[in-house]
Amino acid sequence: MAEDPHLGSVGEWLAVRYFQSKGYVVLETNWRYARFEIDLIAARGKVLHIVEIKTRASCRHGLPEDSVDARKVRRLMRAGARYMYLHPQWIQVQYDVLAISIFRDREPEFFLIEDIWE
Repeated sequence: MAEDPHLGSVGEWLAVRYFQSKGYVVLETNWRYARFEIDLIAARGKVLHIVEIKTRASCRHGLPEDSVDARKVRRLMRAGARYMYLHPQWIQVQYDVLAISIFRDREPEFFLIEDIWE
């Protein structure tokens, strides 16, 4: 299934606004390491949040969070480990998924799944 790149950009913009409204400081968006990418990196307190953002405009292919499988989590964690290596001041890290549903004539819906890897 091909994703609409515009939808992804809108989702990332909404995610930045969402995290800022919740008191997070957004440090990076679309951070890359080798073949890996982290959609959003934010901090709140002493915790670094590595965030995968999934945005959908319909439920035809399932909920946005359904597309985050074990392989995606492993890749996210590998990229997160590299980020922490390059930024050793971060001792606590949390991996999160932000699912955003954008439906016509409604406000976007946000579903934050925190600490997906304990």
